[in-house]
Amino acid sequence: MNGGIKQEFAKAWSKPNNAVVQLILINLIVFISARISKVFFDLSGATDTFFWIFRKLHLPAEVGSFLLQPWSLVTYFFTHYDFFHILFNMLFLFWFGRIIQEFLNSKRVISLYVLGGLAGGLLYMFMYNFIPFYADRVSEAMMLGASAGVFAIVVGAAVFMPNYTFFLMFIGPVKIKYIAIFYVFMSFIGSTGANAGGEIAHLGGAFIGWLYITQLNKGTDLGGWVISFISFFKSMFKPQPKIKVTHRSGNRRPTKKEAKAKSTDTSSNTPQAEIDAILDKISEKGYESLSKDEKQKLFNASKK
Repeated sequence: MNGGIKQEFAKAWSKPNNAVVQLILINLIVFISARISKVFFDLSGATDTFFWIFRKLHLPAEVGSFLLQPWSLVTYFFTHYDFFHILFNMLFLFWFGRIIQEFLNSKRVISLYVLGGLAGGLLYMFMYNFIPFYADRVSEAMMLGASAGVFAIVVGAAVFMPNYTFFLMFIGPVKIKYIAIFYVFMSFIGSTGANAGGEIAHLGGAFIGWLYITQLNKGTDLGGWVISFISFFKSMFKPQPKIKVTHRSGNRRPTKKEAKAKSTDTSSNTPQAEIDAILDKISEKGYESLSKDEKQKLFNASKK
């Protein structure tokens, strides 16, 4: 049974262009591990120890506390404790992340999630340390949850395809731009309430979602460094491939089959300028305005 579950997780993880599922799996693994660990700590009478360790994954608002656990600027947006907290975050990640993944590829999903999480965390610390209204809360305030990264994806999807429609229960068809506007508004009016830190982080993530897609439509990928860093980190754990030396006796003409394959590969490459023009069209008129050929070109480009 364990082997079967492990294989299923490995299969779900390894599928190409699959960042949404990968992010969901990471969040679930952290959540399940934390809750199982708490049971064992409770049984051993060490509940306080569990929460001391678990808080090391939270992002503290106070700068001095943050400097003692700087990794928390990343770990907080993969960490949840309450079931409904992670449930709704993962549902929104799945619904809106699929739009980005399908039309802009997995790398953009990861970039939006990470940039949104970082921006949300930094804005949260800035507001709590420099705005007098939050001064009496800063020493005890801590934050966790994927909401800032998810908000970046929600707003990013709404900016990219504002007229894309979801069918909501009891409401009917609603364009995602209105869903994004509603949740950003709710976070703004809640930024002085009981969950002020979380709502502030939402706004930071939302801003990044808008900025990222706006700049991407202009040809600038603000998340390139995120993907480069992840690729470098992954390369540290990969065995170096053996170099196979081949000897060439001379040049030869390619066979007809090789020439045809090369021609096909070349023709499948869509110039970046053409993709940028398609993205501009989506920004102005929505995804529905694209022709079948333009949709196919965008889909092909998303797989690269």
